[in-house]
Amino acid sequence: MSESQPADIGGDSDRCCEPGSCQESMLITTDSIEEFSQEISTSLAEDDSVKNGSAKVEEEKSGGESEEIKTALTGSNITKIQDKLTVADTETEEAMSKSSSFSSAKSRDLATSCTSLVDDGNNTEGLGEPDAEDYLHDPKFLLKKKHVFILSSAGKPIYTMHGNEDKLATLFGVMQALVSFVQSSNDSIKSIHAMGVKFVFLVKSPLILVAISRTSHSVQQVQLQLTDVYNQILSTLTLDNMQKTFERRKNFDLRRLLAGSERLIDHLLVNDKCDHKLVTNNPFSFMTHSVRILPLQPSIRETIIGAIQSNCCKIKNLVFAVLIANNKLIALVRMKKYFIHPADLRLIFNLIECTESFKSGESWTPICLPKFDSSGFLHAHVSYLSEDCQACLLLLSIEKEVFFVLSEAKRKITDKLRRSNCLEAINEAMNNKGVKLQSIGIPEIRHFIYKSKSNAQLLCSELGVPYSSIGQFKRLEGMYFELHHRIHSTGRPVKLIYQMQEKEILLAWVTQAYELFAAFEPTVHRNDVINLVNKLLKWIKKEENSLFILSAPTF
Repeated sequence: MSESQPADIGGDSDRCCEPGSCQESMLITTDSIEEFSQEISTSLAEDDSVKNGSAKVEEEKSGGESEEIKTALTGSNITKIQDKLTVADTETEEAMSKSSSFSSAKSRDLATSCTSLVDDGNNTEGLGEPDAEDYLHDPKFLLKKKHVFILSSAGKPIYTMHGNEDKLATLFGVMQALVSFVQSSNDSIKSIHAMGVKFVFLVKSPLILVAISRTSHSVQQVQLQLTDVYNQILSTLTLDNMQKTFERRKNFDLRRLLAGSERLIDHLLVNDKCDHKLVTNNPFSFMTHSVRILPLQPSIRETIIGAIQSNCCKIKNLVFAVLIANNKLIALVRMKKYFIHPADLRLIFNLIECTESFKSGESWTPICLPKFDSSGFLHAHVSYLSEDCQACLLLLSIEKEVFFVLSEAKRKITDKLRRSNCLEAINEAMNNKGVKLQSIGIPEIRHFIYKSKSNAQLLCSELGVPYSSIGQFKRLEGMYFELHHRIHSTGRPVKLIYQMQEKEILLAWVTQAYELFAAFEPTVHRNDVINLVNKLLKWIKKEENSLFILSAPTF
């Protein structure tokens, strides 16, 4: 194995010349690794600015980036929108005062507002009868590749990825004791390594999240996944509600408020259960902290964005309009000065993907986007465009009483897209499984993922032989995660890794503007690898207007 940078592809080019680059993004593009390091380093101090969007990291990284992005990342964004409307219109102030108490309303109305999420919450496949099973002596339980546990700071069980948390009270007690023992020395526990197993901790008071992993994922990558799980809980409860609940009762059983939404956490972790349904969508977006885009002709995407803008621009307090399909983003239109974080979009994708009832009609549900504002709820009108086009449109507002207004806007958007033949174009794109390397003349590349850093968007090739089977895909995923960890290592970061293996050649290349991970046929010569990469980058540049969203449209 060698780690050196060939002269032909060395150095960073001007960002405007890089494939997929854009001057302004609709997404917050803070790198997940640096952002997470900042969060961990300030977690003991309970730094509110980090919790509400990692503003300090963005300021350090953004340099000459838009001042709007920095503004959108600090404080409570929902409160800012309300304050802005108050200054502009006194009548709006009265309307907002009636609808701004959705934090407490969410706790009271959780069962009725999110009935579509209800599930029994049990996950005991292969474990026998829970009442009779001793999990800690069951090989099927102990040898799972990954476990995830959530408990309160007082040691109260909240969630387990496998089994039943009530039967694991002793284990939860041990985990709480370990955290408390280390905290008593004014320190925080990060991980324990024993016999090839990693015990990874993420302490986010009043919660403790623990993963037990036999995978190749690094400690930091596992902690990032635990952060996604933590954000999923906040999306249901909000940080303020959860903290106030535990301030009143330290022994509170949080499962009472999370009842029915355990399936959202299960679904976030579904890739670790080797569910083939999502393997082409979840892990690489998570690894690169980015969003996959549904490829469309630029004229079609412009028509879609125009339809959303023209029918939503006069709706007050509408913050985001998001159109998605197959875990890919089709279009996103936002309120001026406000941006969305890839981690929040993952929560939206997760909600849509695992809620079949959304397909049966229009739904109205509150959702907290923790990176946007962890203290309050947005209210989402959720509906699929039509029976013959399974793309899902979410209209997110800070208002509670605008369901019918948003429903009418959705109807008009769908009518315009049907008249413009956009629905057929979306359906055709949804049937496309990814970039076909044979069709662009580089069959020597087996698979690649490409992230444009300036817009946090991801491009993946189709999963072909030999990675089309679940076992081989998991092997490829593991290799990519190892490369990603090594290239982003805080102790010894590198820009390029060229790795020769028995079954393939691997390449990881990170520049100021993009990240590229690729697997080649094992017979490809090193010099040919360089030429093939250059050919791929030229093709991506040529097709970038179809493969990426290069604008940041607003209402």
